[in-house]
Amino acid sequence: MLNDPRFTAEVELAIPFHDVDSMGVVWHGNYFRYFEIAREALLNQFNYGYRQMKASGYVWPVVDTRVKYRDALTFEQRIRVRAVIEEYENRLRIGYTIFDAQTHKRTTTGYTIQVAVEEASRELCFVSPAILFERMGVTL
Repeated sequence: MLNDPRFTAEVELAIPFHDVDSMGVVWHGNYFRYFEIAREALLNQFNYGYRQMKASGYVWPVVDTRVKYRDALTFEQRIRVRAVIEEYENRLRIGYTIFDAQTHKRTTTGYTIQVAVEEASRELCFVSPAILFERMGVTL
C-alpha cells in the first residue's frame, strides 16, 4: 500500500549561499528545512497540506525527528529530496532521503513524526483522524 506513488514526493533544490558556513558546507539545522519542503509537496499531492489540515480542525506538530548525515552538502550543489509516508494509522511518519541530483549518491536520511491534535480542544488523537485516510484514499 505505501509503495503507491501518491505517498512519495521528490523536489529538486540548489543549495543557496545563506545555508552554508564559511567553508561552504550546509549548516546541520538547514536539513530540516529541506525535509519540510519535500513534506509539504508530499502532503499537497493528496490535498492535505497545512492549510487543509488546519481547515479540517487538526494541527499536526512534529514530535520527533532524526537525521543522519552521510556526506556533506555544499554551496550550489543540486539535490533531490524524497519524502515517503512510512506510517499513517496512529501518527504520520515521513522518511526522507537526500540525493546529489547529478551523481544520485545518497547524502542524508532522516524522518519526522507528526501527531494529530484536535485544534479546538487541544486533545492529542491516538488514532489519525478520518480526514487523513479520506484524503489519502485509504480505508482501515
